[in-house]
Amino acid sequence: MNPEQTEKLYRAAVDYAGLSGEETVIDAYCGIGTISLFLAKHARRVYGVEIIPEAVEDARRNALLNGIHNVEFAVGPAEVVMPKWQAEGISPEVIVVDPPRKGCDPELLNTMLQLKPARIVYVSCNPSTLARDLRVLEDGGYRTVEVQPVDMFPHTGHVECSVLLKWAGD
Repeated sequence: MNPEQTEKLYRAAVDYAGLSGEETVIDAYCGIGTISLFLAKHARRVYGVEIIPEAVEDARRNALLNGIHNVEFAVGPAEVVMPKWQAEGISPEVIVVDPPRKGCDPELLNTMLQLKPARIVYVSCNPSTLARDLRVLEDGGYRTVEVQPVDMFPHTGHVECSVLLKWAGD
């Protein structure tokens, strides 16, 4: 891991989220809550979802250790949990995704298109699945506004990217 570049990657994600302190944010594939906790400092409320129960336990512990109380974490597939949140009246202005190398689950992409947040921030470790997923989101009414590559592992071909998409539909 490259801590300096990781901070640059997450800083770009937070910048792209464009938070004023009033927004509700969903962090899909939240892992141990690293991006969620970065976002929580600038948002009204952050909801993180992750399929791995132990990661969610760590995320909750990390929030407590850092004194961050405007986050809530749930265990389960994002494409299942997010519609439940929507049914409870949770309507995000921003959705952040940081999927594994295989990219976003197609059901999650459909869920994001149904929720229609003003902004989607996509953090990617795989340019080919990123391109595939951006095509789906753009076909669904979003436009890619900016991409910030970050060289996480110098002297390798591995590049991570933070991408800002804005709703352009309707």
